[in-house]
Amino acid sequence: MSMTLARSYLFVPGDRPERFDKAIAAGADAVIVDLEDAVAPDAKDAARAHLRRWLSADHPVCVRINAAGSRWFAGDLALCSHPGVACIVLPKAERASDVQAVVDAGARSILPLVESALGLWNAAELCRAPNVARLVFGAIDFSLDAGIVEGHESLLYARSQLVLVSRVAGIAAPVDGVTVALDDPGAVSTDTERARKLGFGAKLCIHPKQIAAVHAAFMPTAQELDWARRVQATEGAAVAVDGKMVDRPVRLLAEQMLAEAARRTLTNKETP
Repeated sequence: MSMTLARSYLFVPGDRPERFDKAIAAGADAVIVDLEDAVAPDAKDAARAHLRRWLSADHPVCVRINAAGSRWFAGDLALCSHPGVACIVLPKAERASDVQAVVDAGARSILPLVESALGLWNAAELCRAPNVARLVFGAIDFSLDAGIVEGHESLLYARSQLVLVSRVAGIAAPVDGVTVALDDPGAVSTDTERARKLGFGAKLCIHPKQIAAVHAAFMPTAQELDWARRVQATEGAAVAVDGKMVDRPVRLLAEQMLAEAARRTLTNKETP
């Protein structure tokens, strides 16, 4: 499974080693073992030790380490080159130098987590840092830092900026933040559909129950696919489909939609 194609990233607390294998089996495209927010300060060292013992190239995972400047950062860096670590999620990412420290420790793929106004301001710089695969949006922490009341409309600018700079830098579409509702698949679907329409390519999950809704939302709908097939069947100069003009850019959009659906279907078959 290619991490750049992942639609879902499932968090599992780093101090709960009994959940690691369950997280792998839950059906997410990628698993993030969290050594940061999910672990209390007095349990950080034990969590890192649990993870080090469990890590294996047979089941590669992402690891969210603690932020640069924290007292646990140096110890977490020792995990970066482990063959069982597919990528490093770097929280509170704000500067390319933060990423470079993780690269120097041996990380092969990095997902900077944009959680502050400064991180958003420097998002283009983060995109161009070495070994960065895609950006991740930490909506809750960003709202707190920027003094914004979290909501879809209030964070449109921030989300759109992450999509734009990712596209310009030529890296994978960014990962949207979590939906905190654990027992509301409708909320997960709505949040994910909005993120997809904005240009996001994946979403963070905090519970296995959210995975199916995320995967479904990142697939084009039956109506969209029907439209794309009918557009693809048109040829020549501009014509109308469903009363709307179809020209070359629209045909390319339809082809892109069909190709994405085919790729996602293949990913579903390949993912355990």
